[in-house]
Amino acid sequence: MPRLAPFETLTLTPEQQRIADEIKSGPRGGMRGPFEAWLRAPGLADTAQKVGAYCRFGTSLPADVSELAILLAGREWRSQFEFWAHTRLGRQAGLPDDIIEAVRTGATPAFARDDYRIVYDVVTEYFATKRLSDATYARAIELIGERGLVDVVGIVGYYGLVSMTLNIFEVSVPEGETPPFAE
Repeated sequence: MPRLAPFETLTLTPEQQRIADEIKSGPRGGMRGPFEAWLRAPGLADTAQKVGAYCRFGTSLPADVSELAILLAGREWRSQFEFWAHTRLGRQAGLPDDIIEAVRTGATPAFARDDYRIVYDVVTEYFATKRLSDATYARAIELIGERGLVDVVGIVGYYGLVSMTLNIFEVSVPEGETPPFAE
């Protein structure tokens, strides 16, 4: 059960209403996920949703590669809503089901593409060691470039914020949906 009152019951300040309207009229089309929590701190909501729009829709990476990075962050944080939502979005972007399922279960996927493999290696190595080896760094630069690597860092960092928000405020998957991780 969510820890915060539903968005529909809130009396919004003009600043909160402006931000909510901007989110709803943008590419996301709604206020799902962390946005209801963030609106309690309008400065964060405004800034974070703009960073999120870049991370979802403006990076140099193909959408399926971005979705892989998002799912890896969701898995690391065991964020039920995040992983649930981006499973669907990953499929829509063309991320293969076997990769999504391997990430969900913590298995190492079989990759047919080098860009998938390097994003997986960068993210999982960083989560495991809190660093990136020279070898992995060099492969990342070769395969996705400096901007691509910066975009991966941005995506994973942003979705860490999203996942933490969802976990702390207990935003769950919609009623009738199965959470991706056992509690």
